[in-house]
Amino acid sequence: MTQDHTTGPDATPETPAPWRPSRTVAVVLAGGTGTRLGLGIPKQLLKIAGKPIIEHTLAVFEAAAEIDEIIVLMATGHVADAQQIVDKAGFRKVSKVIEGGDTRNATTRIALDAVGEGDVNILFHDAVRPLVSARIVRECVNALWTYSAVDVAIPSADTIIQVDENECITDIPVRATLRRGQTPQAFRSGTIREAYRRAEGDPNFAATDDCGVVLRYLPGTPIKVIDGSDENIKVTHPVDVHLADKLFQLAAAQAPRLTDHRSYTEELTGRTIVIFGGSYGIGHDLAELARRYGAQVFPFSRSSTGTHVERAEDVEAALKTAFEATGRIDHVVVTAGILEKGSLTDMDQETMDRVLQVNFVGPVIAARQSLPYLQQTKGQLLLYTSSSYTRGRAQYALYSATKAALVNLTQALADEWAEFGVRVNCINPERTATPMRTKAFGEEPEHTLLAAETVAQSSLDVLISDLTGQVIDVRRAPGEPAPVPAQPTAVNQDRLASGVDAG
Repeated sequence: MTQDHTTGPDATPETPAPWRPSRTVAVVLAGGTGTRLGLGIPKQLLKIAGKPIIEHTLAVFEAAAEIDEIIVLMATGHVADAQQIVDKAGFRKVSKVIEGGDTRNATTRIALDAVGEGDVNILFHDAVRPLVSARIVRECVNALWTYSAVDVAIPSADTIIQVDENECITDIPVRATLRRGQTPQAFRSGTIREAYRRAEGDPNFAATDDCGVVLRYLPGTPIKVIDGSDENIKVTHPVDVHLADKLFQLAAAQAPRLTDHRSYTEELTGRTIVIFGGSYGIGHDLAELARRYGAQVFPFSRSSTGTHVERAEDVEAALKTAFEATGRIDHVVVTAGILEKGSLTDMDQETMDRVLQVNFVGPVIAARQSLPYLQQTKGQLLLYTSSSYTRGRAQYALYSATKAALVNLTQALADEWAEFGVRVNCINPERTATPMRTKAFGEEPEHTLLAAETVAQSSLDVLISDLTGQVIDVRRAPGEPAPVPAQPTAVNQDRLASGVDAG
């Protein structure tokens, strides 16, 4: 840390030299053992949204332009596991995966040794905060041009109380001045090294927070606080696993959009997309959109090609047709579904079988038959659920149940197929203007419905993304024009009459 010096009582203080770091290093602290989660493995190796938590975390720093190098400090006995994740994901910025210390003090010292000498920006981040944003990383690094220590925090929504040894309140601090600390914590290397050097002389020193070390042992050093985010949670307790998984689902709703027609064309030209349920609605609009950008699209449905998604031989024949025509299959999309309204106890056996077969067995068959083709292209399977998957709806219990099953299928297959490089995702559109919905629910206020074209665009964005294991919510944007459902053609009038959605 640069200090001001004077040579005499009348001397003018020297201006500190401007900070010129040679590089910026992210140190990912992955020393936790997962005891509070009741796991047999470190919590950072637990999978959320189809990937180990640490992989999600590393991906943020790998993608951040401000980060030049990443060092991982892993729990004892699990360095090889972390290295395997790094190698498989192809993280080029990770220079070292080494074992951390027994305490936070020891771990930070190991990290400082691994970084080496010289003027460096260092960011310390908990591996089990996988939802840290690119904005937080960027603001931490930018703040180091002015400050030598930076923390990340959010306001406390709860009143904080101070208690004594008898669990009685002794003080209630003013909430407006309180913040809840997060990571990363960022430092100029000279500052954090000097703070730990001074701490070595304190026999009672025990670090739990690196900014706390600077505050205590370099008391004149300003520590800048930048805004964190509510989503930047630390996975510590069992409930955090479920919260993080849901937050990833919500984050995935912002699948990256390309900027122009040319970018989509560059991504999709030469790709082969098979759509089961492509005669109208979402499937039809997706087919038209993908073709516009140069993809080779093969839509199949009961009405247009006589393809029954619940029949393995039909699915096999459809995939074979597409493969023989193009020599590849990059994406398989299953939009076919049945919505039958009515009480479960009043539903006849034939109707129940049809709902279960088309809505769940069909996607399962499509998944099984598609895998050999998708393995060759490192492609993606895309399924569709409904908002009713989170809570079953009266009068269409089987429909809700099958849509919930597709969410679990998506997450399970994303995990199973990760080793093959095959991605699996699920689109969750809000109420969408399709002929099937009009048939089932009648005329509804236009401003309450999502356009099928909007769902098709989001589907295309997901197909060309790196997402996997995600449930992507698609919602109508404020001010979006009211959708106009496409009119069914004569060939699929019979399907509408029975409540079958081909798209």
